[in-house]
Amino acid sequence: MKPRIAIMMLMLGAGVLWGAGGDTPDVDTIINKANVMAYYQGADGKAKVEMTITAYDQMDAQGNTPDGSAKNVRTREFIILRKDVADGSDQNYYVYFQKPADVRAMVFMVLKHADVKQDDDRYLYMPALDLVKRIAAGDKRTSFVGSDFLYEDVSGRSLQEDEHELVETNDKYFVIRNKPKQTDNIEFDYYLVHIDKKNFMPVKMEYFDKNGKFYRKIEALKIEDVQGYPTVMLSRVTDLSKKSTTEMKFSDVKYDIDLQDIFSERYLRRPPREAVR
Repeated sequence: MKPRIAIMMLMLGAGVLWGAGGDTPDVDTIINKANVMAYYQGADGKAKVEMTITAYDQMDAQGNTPDGSAKNVRTREFIILRKDVADGSDQNYYVYFQKPADVRAMVFMVLKHADVKQDDDRYLYMPALDLVKRIAAGDKRTSFVGSDFLYEDVSGRSLQEDEHELVETNDKYFVIRNKPKQTDNIEFDYYLVHIDKKNFMPVKMEYFDKNGKFYRKIEALKIEDVQGYPTVMLSRVTDLSKKSTTEMKFSDVKYDIDLQDIFSERYLRRPPREAVR
């Protein structure tokens, strides 16, 4: 299953191919097809994820890092499960952490609501404390388990939260400028999304702060066909302000697995077999 990264994080559902000779679609058509591609492939899905978080001594204004500048590397391994309630609308996520030992059996669960008037329900289960923590709406743009991905990156941002403008069309991409309608608890002023014209896959997101300075990006670095679905297999977030990156490598991706209803507090403490195998 691909990241809702952005990943980019990670950023499911195949869009209609864009013909090179046709008229440019309107911005609403583009963003809706891109949203389906990024988050709604198949009726449900599963993937194993290896996450690598790297801090650097040096990083230039584009997010490039010189050789030998990495100073700290941490890893996470988890399984992510996703089930659509309705295609292009509500859906659920379940993330079960396997490694390292200090996060083993931790669970992140999202009940995602497409209606912007209804906040997503996000829960974090911490086994060391046997505690279920509700992640408040105001915390959705905070770090996901210490990485450069944010909680909102994992399950996606509602299209209704932003105003969208098509600012560029070139040989490869539609470039969409997205500006939040409400600025409370939002650290960015706007972000640009580069969308592949051939299949409407979002391949890069660039964030700009209140002063117009570029400070963060999410990239789809590797895309493969899985069961007929274009799927992001490697994504990366770069945070220039922290001089750090997080990569998520996806493997054992499967779609349409007939996932049952595991998205309840009961399964936070007792993970289903799909999450541990």
